[in-house]
Amino acid sequence: MNIKGYYIAFLTILCWLTYSPQLVSAQKHVFDFYDGKVCINVSPSFNIPFNDSLTGSLVQEFYQTADQTDYRDLVNSLLEYKDKQHLNDWVYYQLVRRTAQQIAPKTENYARYTLYKWFLMCKSGYDARLAVGNNQIIFFIQNNEDISDIPFFEIDGKKYTCLNFHDYGKLFQRADAYIPVKIKVPEATNDFSYKITKLPDFIPANYIEKQIAFNDGHKAYHFNVKLNNDISDLFKNYPGVDFETYFNIPLSKETYQSLIPALKENLKGKNEKQGVDYLMRFTRYAFLYENDEENFGTEKRLSAEQTLLNKYSDCDDRAALFFYLVKEIYNLPMITLLYPTHITMAVQFEHPIGDAVLYNGKYYSICEPTPQAQSLAIGQLSDKLKNQSYQIVYHYEPR
Repeated sequence: MNIKGYYIAFLTILCWLTYSPQLVSAQKHVFDFYDGKVCINVSPSFNIPFNDSLTGSLVQEFYQTADQTDYRDLVNSLLEYKDKQHLNDWVYYQLVRRTAQQIAPKTENYARYTLYKWFLMCKSGYDARLAVGNNQIIFFIQNNEDISDIPFFEIDGKKYTCLNFHDYGKLFQRADAYIPVKIKVPEATNDFSYKITKLPDFIPANYIEKQIAFNDGHKAYHFNVKLNNDISDLFKNYPGVDFETYFNIPLSKETYQSLIPALKENLKGKNEKQGVDYLMRFTRYAFLYENDEENFGTEKRLSAEQTLLNKYSDCDDRAALFFYLVKEIYNLPMITLLYPTHITMAVQFEHPIGDAVLYNGKYYSICEPTPQAQSLAIGQLSDKLKNQSYQIVYHYEPR
């Protein structure tokens, strides 16, 4: 080969090296997450096309292709972030959603976006499944908790709840309208939990101050509570979990520090019964009442922080807030009483007050955290409830 031939061959190899997908540097994405900025690097090989034809074979083909790509560094970086920030499963799923949005925007190709979410959750260790039908792709994840308002199906005795039901709403068919895609992902063995024991450390600059006030007797109390609208985004598609789970969702750090010390200061000099009475009236009168159908158009349980943030709240929202405040400040045993159209709380004191409720051999005094036609003291139940049956749906006993 002459010099010119060698030179052409060299340029050909150089061009191949330059444009080889394996050697092109990873694409960097930076996006906002609740506690700051997240930076991810996505290998070009992980950029997989997918058309809108939703068949099980095409989904399997997507997985086989994705499984051969350089995805591991991305998954490891997500899991490292999860461990570092102590993210609960639901919050980690929000991180995966935003990551998938960077790679495959939801509005451009919903199926492709969902496939990336599913793949990343599986490779993060979660037992997630897909089903297709009616030109829809349904995303399920193994969960053994009591979730009341989203579809689920069972495989080999395991329950899988639907993570993307909200995207279809009324277009969602019966569960048997969808055919599960049989893909075995060796890493995908863990179940998913909706329990939230820690909220993200939201960016302090994103908080606003909300003025909250109420009257206790002839004295007015005012609070400037720091709240963050990111909490609404975090719980936007959160399902109807059991009472224990949503009652125990904590306040974020900034909100806690702006409210709890102020309440404790106001409780100085009050005995336990007087203090709980104060918290009952704070929860009852510091917020406007409106039922969920009027407020949201559907039943929606608000955590303590959501109740503080929202303009309106109903009885189950106030029960959650009252529970959180009593637990945090006094840590007393409590029960939750569910009536056909109402929910209320009862607290165990050293000596029962009024017509107490007997449960498991102990007496609990009614503490009504929602406005009623009567001004109820501790130990008093609304007249309209006295002849109604109820269930004890949650019992809290301090450790």
